[in-house]
Parts: sequence; structure tokens; C-alpha cells
Amino acid sequence: MEHLLLAAASPLDHVYQWTYQKITVGTGNSVFTPGGQITLVSNHVIMQIIAVLILLLLIPRFARMRDSGDPVGDLTPRGFGNFIETICAYFRERVARPALHEHTDRFIPYIWTAFFYILVVNLLGILPLEPVTRGAVRSFYPTAHHGIGGSATGNIWVTGTLAGCTLLMIVVNGFRFNGIAYVKHFFQGPFYIAPLIAVLEIIGIVAKCFALTVRLFANMVAGHVLLAVLMSFISMGYLAMGVGPAAGIGIVVVLVSIAFNLLEIFVAFLQAFIFAFLTTLFIAQAVVIHHEEGGAHAEEYG
Repeated sequence: MEHLLLAAASPLDHVYQWTYQKITVGTGNSVFTPGGQITLVSNHVIMQIIAVLILLLLIPRFARMRDSGDPVGDLTPRGFGNFIETICAYFRERVARPALHEHTDRFIPYIWTAFFYILVVNLLGILPLEPVTRGAVRSFYPTAHHGIGGSATGNIWVTGTLAGCTLLMIVVNGFRFNGIAYVKHFFQGPFYIAPLIAVLEIIGIVAKCFALTVRLFANMVAGHVLLAVLMSFISMGYLAMGVGPAAGIGIVVVLVSIAFNLLEIFVAFLQAFIFAFLTTLFIAQAVVIHHEEGGAHAEEYG
């Protein structure tokens, strides 16, 4: 019953970052260092480390070619390896190549990494790990009130960092592959409005990455908060009407929660795909400038 009362207390408990250890970096107070401190260990930091370890341990294992002695069978992916290869091939041939063209193989590792990392973090956030890890966390941090759990992509600093990596890829590779032409393509139209258009183009690049940040953050938070609110109905029913009505409410809530959990699994895949897909398009817009111009001329004279 203690857990039910806690669930009714605040739905945001399920998405909040619980800090276990901080380090002092100064005396000043800012957005990045509130109170002059930064978080060193938290549930979201640990969940990200777990996600990285899963990827480092499992992806190479499943993607490795078999050595059974059958030259044809060894080249045929099976099981989870087939699942991974299907996703990788789809991103390369259906998502990246139409946009990036000859630059596909340069950027596809980043796109794969972004997709699988976000996917694993999203899926880990669905697992109810917090109650079963609370004791282990308290053995290291006696003052901790919460265990490990929650989706790290429900933290806007995490999604903002991921979007920042994409912004860096856009700007750096725009200059890398196009040089001064990357700057010139911001200045479009007659000379007297070209500077204004350039400012709008720069704002547009930042806005795209801001959209990546908010879209992933909002979708992951919304799902967890909705499930927490549903579960709180059970405890509120118990406090207001007793055991019998609470049991009836609980049956309905559990059935609806199962449906929403399945929906959350779908959303976890969908949001990882959308982030990787939009990242591909944004990088392509900076790198493949000549293709965009060619397409524009083709429409003009076609």
C-alpha cells in the first residue's frame, strides 16, 4: 500500500531525475550548474550507462558472422542478428542513401548509433526497475529514496545533448564538404533581403534541433506520466471508497495499462526512428547542397 500512496503523490516521480551524488564546480549559480554543482550520479546517468553496456555487449555479438563451416549458412543472418541487419539495411538503403547519396557510408554509423542508443534507452525506461533496485541503491547511497529506473530520454538535458550532437554534425560537415559554399547557400534572393534570409536560415537550423529535443522528451514523458496517473486511480479509489471499489478500479486500470504499455513499446521504436530519420535529413541538407540546387533547377526548367 505504501507504493500505491506514493504513486498517488506525484506522477512526475516516474520521470524525475533522482540525484545520488553531486560534485561542486564553483560558487556561481547558473542554468548549467545550479547551486554551483553538477550531477555526477543519478538514475538517468546509470540508465544511460546500462544502455551503452547493452549495445557494446550485444550488438557485436549478434552482428558477428557465424563460423559453422557452412559458407552459405554463415552469410545468412538468423534470429536477433537478422533483426539488426534488417534495420541497418533499411536505414542505409531507404533512409540515408536517397538523401545523402555518395556520403551515405560516411554518416550511416552515426545514424545507426543514434537509433539503437535511443531505442535501448526508451525500452529500458519501460521496465519497472525502480522498486527492485531501491535497496541496492541505498547500499551505496543511504540517503537515496528512489532506485534506478525511468527513461533517460524523459530528461530534456539528455535529449538536448543528443540534438546538440546532430547540430554539430550539421554545421561541421556543412563546412567540411562545401566550404564557403555552405555559407553562401544561406544568402538567397535579392541582395537587399539576403542577410535577413541568412538569419532566418540559421534560426531554422537551431529550431530543427530544438524540435528534435522537445519531440523526443515530450513523447517519453507523456507516456510515463499517463501510466502513473492511471495507477494512482487505484490508491485514490482505495482511500475514497475502500477495498472493494478499488479492486474493481484496479482491474480496469491494469487492463488499460497493459494496452498503454504496448503502445509505449511502439512509441519507443517510433521516436527512435523519427530522431534518426530527421537527423539524416538535416545532415543531408547541409552536406548535399548541389543536389538540392540541381533539383530546384530541374523543377524550374522541367
